[in-house]
Amino acid sequence: MIIDREGWTSRCRAVVLPALACWSVIGCGAAGTADPADLGASRPVDARSELRSYVEDAAGATASRYGVTDDRGQVLDAVKIISASETGGFIGVYHTFREAAGTFDVHLATSSNLLDWTWRVRLADQASQPTIKPASDGGYVVAWEQEPPNHLRFAYYPTWTDLLAGAAQKTLDAPLSLSTCAEGTPNLYSASRTFLDVGFHFYDDCDLDRQAHGTTDWTAWAAAERPSLEQSVRTLGVMGGVGDRDIISFRGFDFTLIEGQVIKGDWSTWRVFLYDDATGEADQLDIRTEAGSTAFTNPTVERIEIGGQMAIVVTLFVPSEGARGGEAGQLIYYRTYEPAGPE
Repeated sequence: MIIDREGWTSRCRAVVLPALACWSVIGCGAAGTADPADLGASRPVDARSELRSYVEDAAGATASRYGVTDDRGQVLDAVKIISASETGGFIGVYHTFREAAGTFDVHLATSSNLLDWTWRVRLADQASQPTIKPASDGGYVVAWEQEPPNHLRFAYYPTWTDLLAGAAQKTLDAPLSLSTCAEGTPNLYSASRTFLDVGFHFYDDCDLDRQAHGTTDWTAWAAAERPSLEQSVRTLGVMGGVGDRDIISFRGFDFTLIEGQVIKGDWSTWRVFLYDDATGEADQLDIRTEAGSTAFTNPTVERIEIGGQMAIVVTLFVPSEGARGGEAGQLIYYRTYEPAGPE
């Protein structure tokens, strides 16, 4: 996604892929292997309704924080959070603006409670919109938007020590495939040292953000548009960009959070939608904050364990155009819940 310091963004772009393994394995956009603890859950509609209630009720979350920064005072914009056994807590990757250089950079921080963050390393310069996923064969994969030009970059870190040092064993810069201007806001459906399955968006005709999907063996890159995901949001009245997304497996079913701008160019109309990967349908979420903010972008969602309880952690960026009561900036909140079976 291209970034505008005022906004703070001017939406990302997605990438495109041909027919690939992900479509048959997870429906290309599904969250991957279902949680064994959730397999005893009821129908998809029940899981969807429950997840929706957790994501929408930021005001009633177990814990939350607005305008989140790290211990250096740097904002945690577009933060993606995962659990990390090596730290006994959580890892967050995010971007922040560096005044001296006039660019955004990607950083990593750690936390024990999801709300207070300790800066650990700068992973990339002239970069933004990061995401992270543990590699299925060990280590971590981080993806972000790299400048110039605005394109996707992927990095593999074999160990936690390597990640903490910012020492990638391998990297890949994906060539622009669907746009001559920009492709970005990656999410990782699956990740290993040999294969990546990626969601992203592309800046179509250098005018409008649209959805795409790509895969790579860390050498060749294949990308294609993903019209089904995009259309599910456009049928709900989204006329502007359809950009960032993240995925989750909950109660044995796969869902996607995705942002859409109802009126093109109007930052106050950014909304978040919940896409059901099984039915191909989406709902606009009615996210409720303490002060009643109305615009939200860059959604991420993750199942985690905190204090011995399962929880859903959500992150959203609250643009100033839709913020109320000082809620502008990065929002993190989580809601604990009871699993359907043993972990």
